[in-house]
Amino acid sequence: MGQYPIPRSAARPANRAPARSSKLAMKTIAQKSLQVLNNLIEVCKDGQQGFQTAALDAKDGQLGLALRQYAAQRTTFIRELQDRVRALGGDPERHGSVSGSLHRGWIDLKAAIASNEPHAVLAECERGEDSAVKNYREALADSALAPDTRALIQRQATGVQSAHDHVKQLRDSPAFAHR
Repeated sequence: MGQYPIPRSAARPANRAPARSSKLAMKTIAQKSLQVLNNLIEVCKDGQQGFQTAALDAKDGQLGLALRQYAAQRTTFIRELQDRVRALGGDPERHGSVSGSLHRGWIDLKAAIASNEPHAVLAECERGEDSAVKNYREALADSALAPDTRALIQRQATGVQSAHDHVKQLRDSPAFAHR
């Protein structure tokens, strides 16, 4: 009776995947993370620009201050997201997108500002925030994110939700209610 050589694939334990597929899975996770992070950079840039625009035309000092604080928050979020993209070996998104802002709810802000109604401006800011909250929720629903990327997105999502809720509260407050 002769001995037959054991094929290499049979010698590997059944529960271990080949190293190549492991590297491919890691590359796919990194690519997906970069895509998610760059989308959130665009979302934050659109929000930063929207809040900045609204703050510049705010007639009420307290409202202008709140809107500038949210613009600054988004600037910080953008920097954090860009740093994470670089840490993953990617190239961060440099611009908010014109088409993105159409989908992110900030497009009617100019018209609201022209109306000279703080309620209308806040309503548009809240609509933009609705979209930001949605984008952060979708990002967190992605199971392919690395834990440290997920933690960054979760922390920022909490801040975005808080900004949304505050803008909505301002919109509905007696000081800015539609008259």
